Amino acid sequence: MNRKRLLIRSLVICGVLALILGVLGGRTFAQLTVGNASYETIDTYVEEQMQRLNIPGVSLAIVEGDQIVHLRGFGQARPNGGAPSPQTPFILGSTTKSFTALAVMQLVEAGKIELDSPLQRYLSWFRVADSQASAQITVRHLLSQISGLPGAPGMITLANLDDSPGAAERQARALSTLKLTRPVGAAFEYSNLNYNLLGLVVAAASGESYADYIQNHIFAPLEMRHSYTAQTMAKQNGLAVGHRYWFTFPQAMPNLVFPQGSLPTGGLISSAEDMAHYLIAHLNGGRHGEAQILSPEGIAELHRGRVAAVEMGVAMGQYGMGWFITEFDQTKTVWHHGALPDFSSYMALLPAQQKGLVILINADHYGFPPIVTEVGEGATALLAGRQPSPLELGFAPWVMRALLLIPFLQIIGVGATLRRLHRWRQDPQLRPSKGRIWGLHILLPLLPNLLLATITVLLLVSGLIRFTLLFTPDLSWVALICGGFAGIWTFLRTGLILRILRKPEASKRALDGSEHIH
Repeated sequence: MNRKRLLIRSLVICGVLALILGVLGGRTFAQLTVGNASYETIDTYVEEQMQRLNIPGVSLAIVEGDQIVHLRGFGQARPNGGAPSPQTPFILGSTTKSFTALAVMQLVEAGKIELDSPLQRYLSWFRVADSQASAQITVRHLLSQISGLPGAPGMITLANLDDSPGAAERQARALSTLKLTRPVGAAFEYSNLNYNLLGLVVAAASGESYADYIQNHIFAPLEMRHSYTAQTMAKQNGLAVGHRYWFTFPQAMPNLVFPQGSLPTGGLISSAEDMAHYLIAHLNGGRHGEAQILSPEGIAELHRGRVAAVEMGVAMGQYGMGWFITEFDQTKTVWHHGALPDFSSYMALLPAQQKGLVILINADHYGFPPIVTEVGEGATALLAGRQPSPLELGFAPWVMRALLLIPFLQIIGVGATLRRLHRWRQDPQLRPSKGRIWGLHILLPLLPNLLLATITVLLLVSGLIRFTLLFTPDLSWVALICGGFAGIWTFLRTGLILRILRKPEASKRALDGSEHIH
């Protein structure tokens, strides 16, 4: 799929700035490895991508049938530490959505939820701005991301760090003034709001909190002993230290907090070994060992593509319930990615081959999920026995590094303008014609400056600034500082040039008047 086009469109708000103005940790180890050259090839591929993207640490698990066949840690789980073990917990990000969908389907099979029942049956207080739409949204709409709830507010909630009791419900009740972007059921739009609401549905239908339900009905039966619903417990048991990137260089963020109000959409915590148990259950009709967490029919329902998944005009395959579904060379892949400010993940199933893998990373990838998705797709291709597609996003790190050029170019531009104005003031004959001054020296430089300023304004007006500061602090600060300066300099520069233009006219009038008197 065309990840390059998706990333370019994702960069429209902020990353276009760079275009306009323009490690690896200790020795890796394997705990469990089957003598299969394909695993070595995948290991090598992961190491190459870590070096390319400057990733601190990775934990990898591969399953076949009902067995874990490969576990390996790469790089560092924490600064100055060793490689992650198979039991090292990582925060999953949006890979969590598959757990929430599984929980809903368990309650469907228990007779406590009906997929086509209105959401208001379980959350009677739920409202959006359109009362008719409020009554139309069903559980199935939320699961398949076709409720009409917009994506941007779902991003903003990830920056809402309210962890007091009832945060999730307060955020959901605040949707009462939200306008839908499209009619209910009309088309796919990926929004965290859908799965935050499903977490509340799970709690309402089960009589347990979302966190307790996941622990009791998924983690426990699957023997996911190193999986958690809160960072406090995970930290006590070796949670990997997450990292955020500053101009492609990872910075450890040991105390970054995930908002509990968004737990059902991206906050679960697990290890590579535990996620392998989870994948085995999905590959084997809901069974892992002696535990049957869902019927085979229920698992198939989760993995069945229902709607064309299109993001920013780019086809992403289909979306089922908490999973994307794509086909390449007639090979069906069921997958999902996850992205947080300091962690990312990718998991995939190859149902026809009875294989699956999960990649857990203790860093965010510049705030753009397609980057790690591309890495995961490459590893999945190797697992399927084919070569990865050529990388389309290899330019991404260079775009992020190029952001540093923007303030540098602005300083050069200011200096050049001031020198030019000084020469024009000293020798008026050096000044170009008025038409040339207006076209070349006023209007043309306005374009990049106004665009920079507009980006800053859009970030502030849309409410996305807290989200971007959290996920891409480097890009956000460049946008704020350089965009703010561009707005001021646009007016100041134009005023200085116009002032120079007026002076010769005044001098000429005075000279003409003097000649007339004589």
